[in-house]
Amino acid sequence: MRESGALWAEQALTADGWQREVRVEIGTDGRISAVEPGSTIRGRRLGILAPAPVNLHSHAFQRAMAGLTEQRGPDPRDSFWTWRRLMYRFLERIGPDEVESIAAFAQMQMLEAGFAAVAEFHYLHHQPGGAPYADLAELSNRIAAAASQTGIGLTLLPVLYRHGGCGGKALQSAQLRFANDPERFARLRQEADSAVRALDTDACTGVAIHSLRAVGPEDVAFAAALAPNAPLHIHAAEQTAEVEEVEACLGARPVEWLLANAEVDERWCLVHATHMTPDETAALAGSGAVAGLCPITEASLGDGIFDGASFQAHGGRFGVGSDSNVRISLAEELRTLEYSQRLRDRARAVLARPGRSTGRVLFDAAARGGAQAAMRDAGTLAPGRLADLVALDGEAADLAGREGDALLDSFVFSGGDRLVTDLWSAGRHVVREGRHVRHDAITRRYIRTIGRLKAAL
Repeated sequence: MRESGALWAEQALTADGWQREVRVEIGTDGRISAVEPGSTIRGRRLGILAPAPVNLHSHAFQRAMAGLTEQRGPDPRDSFWTWRRLMYRFLERIGPDEVESIAAFAQMQMLEAGFAAVAEFHYLHHQPGGAPYADLAELSNRIAAAASQTGIGLTLLPVLYRHGGCGGKALQSAQLRFANDPERFARLRQEADSAVRALDTDACTGVAIHSLRAVGPEDVAFAAALAPNAPLHIHAAEQTAEVEEVEACLGARPVEWLLANAEVDERWCLVHATHMTPDETAALAGSGAVAGLCPITEASLGDGIFDGASFQAHGGRFGVGSDSNVRISLAEELRTLEYSQRLRDRARAVLARPGRSTGRVLFDAAARGGAQAAMRDAGTLAPGRLADLVALDGEAADLAGREGDALLDSFVFSGGDRLVTDLWSAGRHVVREGRHVRHDAITRRYIRTIGRLKAAL
């Protein structure tokens, strides 16, 4: 699927801003070798070309649950915690073949939506009941196999998960599929790394800590030291009940504790970080870490609203991810983020900046923050960077008469994913005329999988 050669776009968002009549050369190594504005037409002709962001947080298997958790349960107030019980029941039915099929379908939809790569926060490791597979990294290997089918850029994040709650609480039965002691986790990650490295030169692994509820303080240090030059992700402060539990156990709020007890820096991604004090918000922004925001899932689960305006004012970096994959849409993640700020503040264009529109600010942040969180040499259209590129339909009605930042405003706030015509991941041309090159085969397999799982909930 890798395609070297020339692309020519009427307008392109380059490292130097918007340019017209831009020729982009892609080398055989999957990297951009040249960007030449004002060029004559040569190569594949496109309307609009921009860097394709990374989806910085995904639980691929949850895609198969989309639309199945919208009925009120017996609890008087439905919440993340009641949703989690349903998710645990669903896990009892999923095996290796299902994991691969669902992951491939989710990755395909990510690519069709404009994401070139994904950071997969992978905590499903073992068989139902907790016994390891004969191959300890069996399910990690299935995520890599899905990426081999779809051509998505993969940063695999095997997750360390040890306890059922703060203070070393016992694991619930479903959580046994997630759990490893440090020694076994180190072996699992090493075996997963071998599978990922076999994919392509742009694939890599990192480390993830599920949350401060699921590990002890010593485990945070262990995980950070396990792969010191790799991405390190953690769920942090998603729910108020989580904040209260961690504070009662550790004497500090989750983000506060991490900033005081771990060397949080540019390789860290704090996923959600929804419930922070103003001091935490400023300190996290100053650390250089990425806030991994998942606005659709956070809205779906009733998590709360991230203080994007304050975080941005302090120079914070953020990207977006599809998390539960209840809806996979780059444009909608960005739109939901901005609209949440507007609803809270009763204002418009909250994240816009002088000289940069809302859509441009959101898109730039997602491209650069996602690349940082995945440690992927992408995020901008410039020579030497990976050719992670998304093309939008320049002839679409929603883009008629638009130039520059207005193109991204229209993509985010009106046109959406249907404007995506083509996508390249490290030079792999995986979406053509709006469809993944293996759309039909991947979809057929997914539908068969859902047929087997339909009684899970």
